[in-house]
Amino acid sequence: MIIATAGHVDHGKTSLIQAITGMNADRLPEEKSRGMSIDLGYAWWPQADGQITGFIDVPGHEKFLNNMLCGIGGIDHALLVVAADDGVMPQTQEHLAILQLSGQPALTVAVTKCDGVEPARQDAVAQQIRQLARQLGWENIALFTTSTLTGTGIAELSDHLRQLSARQHQQEQLFRLAIDRVFSVKGAGVVVTGTALSGEVRIGDSLWLTGMNKPVRVRNLHAQNQPTEFARAGQRIALNLSGGVEKEGVSRGDWLLTAAPEQPYERVIVSLQSHQPLHQGQPLHIHHGARHITGRISLLDDRLAELLLDSPLWLAGNDRLILRDISARQTLAGAKVLLLTSPKRGKRQPAFLNWLHQLEAATNSADRLELLLQRHPWHMEELNWFFQRSGSALIATLNDAKFIQAAGYLLLPQTALDWQSALLSTLENYHQQHSDRPGIGRDRLRRMAFPTQPAELVLAIIDRLIEQQKLINNHGWLHLPDFKISFDDREAAIWQQAAPLFAAEAWWVRDLANKVGCSEELMRQTLRKASQSGAITAIVNDRYYSHEQLARFAAIICDRAGDGEGTSAGDFRDRLGVGRKLAVQILEFFDNCGFTRRKGNEHLLRDGQMFR
Repeated sequence: MIIATAGHVDHGKTSLIQAITGMNADRLPEEKSRGMSIDLGYAWWPQADGQITGFIDVPGHEKFLNNMLCGIGGIDHALLVVAADDGVMPQTQEHLAILQLSGQPALTVAVTKCDGVEPARQDAVAQQIRQLARQLGWENIALFTTSTLTGTGIAELSDHLRQLSARQHQQEQLFRLAIDRVFSVKGAGVVVTGTALSGEVRIGDSLWLTGMNKPVRVRNLHAQNQPTEFARAGQRIALNLSGGVEKEGVSRGDWLLTAAPEQPYERVIVSLQSHQPLHQGQPLHIHHGARHITGRISLLDDRLAELLLDSPLWLAGNDRLILRDISARQTLAGAKVLLLTSPKRGKRQPAFLNWLHQLEAATNSADRLELLLQRHPWHMEELNWFFQRSGSALIATLNDAKFIQAAGYLLLPQTALDWQSALLSTLENYHQQHSDRPGIGRDRLRRMAFPTQPAELVLAIIDRLIEQQKLINNHGWLHLPDFKISFDDREAAIWQQAAPLFAAEAWWVRDLANKVGCSEELMRQTLRKASQSGAITAIVNDRYYSHEQLARFAAIICDRAGDGEGTSAGDFRDRLGVGRKLAVQILEFFDNCGFTRRKGNEHLLRDGQMFR
């Protein structure tokens, strides 16, 4: 259980915690000399059942609001402290607004300094607090009138706090902790502390430290101020780190994560809960976890916006941010992350905004996943980060959702069907325009149908079509099942004479017609049909090579690629012992079919390509 205080400066938050726990949460000499909290303080309250309740004491002065915001992430309960003599003050209102915008934890109120005011004043302040809390969404709150001088109400408040239950934390999520303090311990090294937002950690675990951008190992652990082998979300954790960690390389706001994420994010789409009007392009202070940066807002509608961050943040799906004005005088709004990457175009189109509102309203992971996949397929690593779950945990919790896995991506069945239809339609159009060719290579078909989609995913769908025999792979050429060669008697006789002549060289249609003794048009028609079977291929219009010869040429290109080299027309001419013009035609054929790509005078093998 973690309880964070809230309230205006000098309303007695630290004194109240000390009366309950016996510990003074002020740890800095300046705080003790001035009698005012400046940074986060911590106190521990052992219970009879062996559990330990942790208190995070936040500063109440407006100048230290950044420190207050670092202390409320991942808490179970909030203890609002209001002095009976002052009543509700500006930071009372702002702290309560921040609690509401950051997730609205359960709330208890302590009216302090009641020894110095009349009962009527106590009642008036209590009514004032209840009205403010109700306006912000807390319908029923437990309220106690207290005095740390006389002890009034302390026992009753303590009994109430003992009976509170911690909120549910999803332990199957990835471990995630926002560092709010770093220090060195003699003989142990660097120690960082924070409230774990999700997941679990054990001694010996390897974690990713974002500030130093490197893996570190957990040498020792304390949870709720006690040594332990294991800690989990919802606890205050101190981690002694090893692995070349320097205190100077770690800052408040850095993260400890289960694994290295792909990237932080700079343009995200959020839903808004506004307390003050926001303006297009308005500069803002933005708070996330224990980090504080600046940025701008681009409003999409009354409840949706794009945030353009001046420094990238390690955001995940549904993360909450607090938005304050650029002069740091007012809390304006809270924001919840809907999308980690903002599209370049169409952000204000009605269909896209409607989809965002559906995503905002989704109440469970399965619904959010299905909505995300409606836009485009997602790689599993992206989804794992978005939902903060491992691949196996994500699939296990979404077993009722309907999806397809392919090449490491997740997509909806309808998306797969639509892509298959588009691929088949593209190939059909190709057959109509190039009826003299046996088909098309896998990668060229991918680039023609889906040039901007992930290559490995499109190729996986093409392979499924081949497995389902909706596409035929004939010597590496893809064609539709009904695209077949059919010789008539004259063509069959001509092909029987012509076929052996392709064993060693390329033939022009005109030259082969003269060799066999038939008309040029009849030979062209015969060779076109032969090419549809995959036996020969037109490297340029009317000039054909056998598939076996082209496979031999492709092997030469692969050998050179294996040596880290490309193939030039001169090299190819010398290796084949043919004229330069023919060598150029062959290389350009391989470029056009997607087997190679040209870079200057070199023809380079495309990654992962095979000539079959």
